Amino acid sequence: MNRLLITGATGFIGAPAVRAARGHFEVHATARAPRAPVPEGVRFHRCDILNAAEAERLVADVRPTHLLHLAWVATPGVYWTTPENHRWAEASKRLLSAFVRHGGRRAVVTGSCAEYDWAAAGACRETDPPARPHTTYGRCKLAFGRWAEALGAARGVSVARARLFFLYGPHEHPARLVPSVARALLAGAPAACSAGTQVRDFLHVDDAADALVALTRAELTGAVNVGSGTPVAVRDVIGRVAAACGRPELVRLGERDTPATEPPLLVADVTRLRDELGWRPRIDLGTGLDETVGWWRANRAA
Repeated sequence: MNRLLITGATGFIGAPAVRAARGHFEVHATARAPRAPVPEGVRFHRCDILNAAEAERLVADVRPTHLLHLAWVATPGVYWTTPENHRWAEASKRLLSAFVRHGGRRAVVTGSCAEYDWAAAGACRETDPPARPHTTYGRCKLAFGRWAEALGAARGVSVARARLFFLYGPHEHPARLVPSVARALLAGAPAACSAGTQVRDFLHVDDAADALVALTRAELTGAVNVGSGTPVAVRDVIGRVAAACGRPELVRLGERDTPATEPPLLVADVTRLRDELGWRPRIDLGTGLDETVGWWRANRAA
């Protein structure tokens, strides 16, 4: 069976990706430390990817045939601008270089919708050059993704770049949109929100994990948007969360300013994901939000 190394394997996306991959690969999961019991049949390796020697040892020991690279700085309010993005880009180059040297055949590296030019109107298409990221995070993700593709082409390794859009679900960072609103309302506190007129593309994290594993198993190369392809106003997401919490009267739309850097429309064109990979989401937004609020209700201290 092919050996898959998943970095960032205990994170918001990594944990469901590990679960989704178990039936298809011999799964080796890595992170700085385990946060929960490792799923049956999965081998966990403690490793700091930012440490060059540790990362090299990990790849030499595992000798993965496949790589799903998720690890990166992702702390809300920090990751857009932190210089840590540059460290992660360099560490990711070292990791992928080691993967290639040790016989790796197929790599999927995760990018972001932040790689696109947010000033452009319409759906984000992988084939629409040039991408003009407006943040340090987006620029580093784009630069590393292009470097990874070039390395793959030069060394005969299949490389895909999964550009993730707006994910939600259990275990999301409490400061992000869905949990911040849900936690406030479940506690009986007002939820101060922007006007919510921004239109976004939301995808349940379990669907995103399934799409990433499907992409890892395939031979599709280049940038591939991973989203729902469905435009939804942020205020409608807030409204569904409020209804699931049973406290719509506590929502304060317009109480917070919308940052000037927020694009009015950010939605994925999912033609490659749907037609070339043959993948579609299974969890509709309403059901996913209801289930996510149920998770936060049961895990208010998380």
